[in-house]
Amino acid sequence: MLVDELKIYAKAGKGGDGVVRWRSERGKPKMGPAGGNGGKGGNVYIRAVRDINILSSYKNKKEFIAENGGDGMKNSMEGKDGEDLIIDLPIGSTITDLKDEKKITLLEENEQILILKGGHGGLGNERFKSSTNTTPQEFTAGKSGHESEFFIELELIADVGFIGLPSSGKSSLLNELTNTKAKVGAYPFTTLEPNLGELYSYILADIPGLIEGASEGKGLGHKFLRHIKRTKALVHCVSLENEDVLDAYNTIRKELINYDEKLAEKKELVILTKSDLVDSKSLEETKKKIKKINPEVKTVSIYDDGLIKELSDYLIKILKK
Repeated sequence: MLVDELKIYAKAGKGGDGVVRWRSERGKPKMGPAGGNGGKGGNVYIRAVRDINILSSYKNKKEFIAENGGDGMKNSMEGKDGEDLIIDLPIGSTITDLKDEKKITLLEENEQILILKGGHGGLGNERFKSSTNTTPQEFTAGKSGHESEFFIELELIADVGFIGLPSSGKSSLLNELTNTKAKVGAYPFTTLEPNLGELYSYILADIPGLIEGASEGKGLGHKFLRHIKRTKALVHCVSLENEDVLDAYNTIRKELINYDEKLAEKKELVILTKSDLVDSKSLEETKKKIKKINPEVKTVSIYDDGLIKELSDYLIKILKK
């Protein structure tokens, strides 16, 4: 199951302590301060990767802690710097620092951003030597690394988002267009998480079926509305099985507007699915009704290869623009 929200705790490494040491030779008294500084604590970074399921692997690991710096050593040797920690997150993730509500969004693959700085290493006694203090006993401890809790939200980055009521044929259409193997069934809410498919390098996302009131938290699809915010275009699937096709169309449009008016401004192609279930006269009458609201209307049946090819070519044409 897709995990698209997660709360974690992260901490950068503590700096190593400085130490008190002395230069010496066998059989001779100490010859001066030689305590090295502590190493720096490891930083914590986030990095964008092409794996929408990676958050699932963190469900049982809620703490991310970078390595501490090593303590200083004799002969003025500094301690080893702590290893940085990199937390991989899916492209499209927004991470919120719960201390100050600062938000960072990862939009490019391999983008890497520092979120927590490691602590500075402490000073060894050599650093305190002076003309008036030739045998310093002073040293300082390493500084603690920054720490915080973070809330991670994933918004898929896809070229096209497939939307519609449950059982509108979105998953079946995605399978035909992209050879994806999304689960389909003759009952509502078969899709419990977004499915992704690739059409000539363009990413298509099948969003779980929405119902009336989805923007207010009803049904399964409401939490996935954010996944279509970054799409270039929407494919609105409306099944011709509906008694009132226009009402089914308007139901989803209303939810888009209620959730985010900008969604309703995206380019939208209406697909009347399951065209094999109605006669040609009824089909043309329905198309005319929808075209009064949105002129971009296509019909399709997963059993008609010609219509699938026509739709595929049309989507590519839209996306190339």
